[in-house]
Amino acid sequence: MKTFSLSLPLLGRRILATKADSPAPWLRALRRGLARITGFAPGFLSFSQFSPSLAGVLPRSWRLGLAARKTPDPSHPGQRDRLLQQAIDRARPGVQQVGSVALVGAGPGAKDLITLRGAQRLQEADVIFYDRLVDPEILDLAPARAKRIYVGKAPGCHHWPQEKISEALVAVAGRGQRVVRLKCGDPGVFARGAEEVDALAAADIPYEIIPGVTAASAAAAALGGFLTERGTCDTLVLATGQTEKDAGNARWMAQLQPGTRMAIYMGVGAAGNTARALTEAGMEQQVSIDIVSRAQQRDQVIAHCRASTLLDTIETSGISNPAIMFLTRGHAPVSEQQS
Repeated sequence: MKTFSLSLPLLGRRILATKADSPAPWLRALRRGLARITGFAPGFLSFSQFSPSLAGVLPRSWRLGLAARKTPDPSHPGQRDRLLQQAIDRARPGVQQVGSVALVGAGPGAKDLITLRGAQRLQEADVIFYDRLVDPEILDLAPARAKRIYVGKAPGCHHWPQEKISEALVAVAGRGQRVVRLKCGDPGVFARGAEEVDALAAADIPYEIIPGVTAASAAAAALGGFLTERGTCDTLVLATGQTEKDAGNARWMAQLQPGTRMAIYMGVGAAGNTARALTEAGMEQQVSIDIVSRAQQRDQVIAHCRASTLLDTIETSGISNPAIMFLTRGHAPVSEQQS
């Protein structure tokens, strides 16, 4: 008797042997037994491959029952959902036993200035530790289930000491949770990110650093200009008015050479020292000062002055932190260089 393989025509189909000469359970048992003997998958049996004589003995309806593989019906809603979940599970990486921490830069404050990667990490977060200057609207990007923990610091008033923040990051991530440490601006610019990373590395906690739009970039854009300008400012210095040691701006004033723009973070409280240092260095008229408070936000404030009027300008303009103070000492005109 002529035999043929049913593997191709039957692939992905359901075949019902309506005139089977034996009960369905008996056929299924026989099919499984033959598969174990021959090593062929039940749905792809070619009878001539394992026993030509058997192919001639079995009734046609039995052969159909054996060759028709019992596969899930993709048209059935329940089967379709199960198959989809199986595909997702196969593509999903292995289950992570230890959590992770993402140090995310929230940008200068406006919700739409966070990076796409930063927003994605927020959407994946289980726990979020966020700073004082982070816009509350940015937290709306996280799922409702994510726990939000405020760890903000104000000058002279730290809600959480830095050591406690680092310990909390290690403890929460150590329980297998995905943690976001949300920092204003960029986590690598005056944000004490290095201290937190050191603690995570010591505890073997995986971490990543996601950059953000730093306040200096946002403030320069708010002024309608740029941090560097060819022919005017080809050197950029980032400094802070809040230093760990008492030396303060005395350490960076020497860097304010011609062709330099200096962006001072957290400089409003130290404005008096800055004005005095510029005056003592004889740069009162050589250095222009631009101040941007709450850059790129609805209540943004911009002011311009010289060292002699710096304190008065801050008071009359209602400038407060967070603010960036730009000190710009452009290249001297050619006539001044020749004289």
